[in-house]
Amino acid sequence: MVVVLGAPPVSGFVRSHLDELVRPSGITALQYTALTVLERHDGLSAAQPARDSFVTAQSIADLVRSLEGRGLVRRERNPRSRRELLILLTDSSRELPARHAGPVRELEERMVRDLTAHQTAQFRQALTKAWHALS
Repeated sequence: MVVVLGAPPVSGFVRSHLDELVRPSGITALQYTALTVLERHDGLSAAQPARDSFVTAQSIADLVRSLEGRGLVRRERNPRSRRELLILLTDSSRELPARHAGPVRELEERMVRDLTAHQTAQFRQALTKAWHALS
């Protein structure tokens, strides 16, 4: 635990840089992340993004309401489970992840540029293991 507590707050730095990158589109880093998750898996329930993003269901509900109010997502009932609402991208939001893909990739590359390929692979593996341990 000391290693994690003593480490620099990387997620905060990454988020602030990501916020800067996506600000011209009028969205936040969290909104961008949600849109990229939906780009890969359109039609998720709100519970899945909450688990994947380490945020509460209430935070996701607020995020979805905000995106829905801007016409970037829509909700519809799951035909297999009428109690569940699915979150879907709208046509107007489909291009946003692609618009920022290059700059986001450059940010990710900058973050690991001083690491060897092996260290980068180990870093990704360690983050994945930590994520699974907390999921």
